[in-house]
Amino acid sequence: MENFADLLKSNEDYVSTFTKEDLTGFAKKGLAIVTCMDSRIDPLRIVGMHAGDAKILRNAGARVTEDVLRTLVLATHLLGVKRVLVMPHTDCRMASAEESEIHQQIKEASGVDTRGIEIRTVRDQNKALFQDIQRIESYPLLPQGIQVMGAIYDVKTGRINPIN
Repeated sequence: MENFADLLKSNEDYVSTFTKEDLTGFAKKGLAIVTCMDSRIDPLRIVGMHAGDAKILRNAGARVTEDVLRTLVLATHLLGVKRVLVMPHTDCRMASAEESEIHQQIKEASGVDTRGIEIRTVRDQNKALFQDIQRIESYPLLPQGIQVMGAIYDVKTGRINPIN
């Protein structure tokens, strides 16, 4: 617990001013945002929303994986999501090297062989983003006509740049 003492203290401060007890699991603005795990990204603030407004799905590189599709099925059929923003970002580590290079960097940094997992690096973010959008739009378990937009978030300016 001592390694997490700062988090527990911060949570006590948060609890003392907590006012969101009326929120439900429903996405009030009907939005899901698929974005990267990068800590420079504050997805709700970027699009002017607040807790309870949207579902946030995060992974390395903001890729539309099987788990993202599974989560979108639940979000669209049960939690009010009608539109999806897929939002990778500039200066992304997943767009900085080939898959084999990332595996090698991990091996050198920690001695762990990660070649048994797919990292999903991309060299062309626009191309990958188009593929991920198409993957959502054509997924048979998602509602027909789901609204999907792709945009690349610029970590230096805060601007999202739509590409589709």
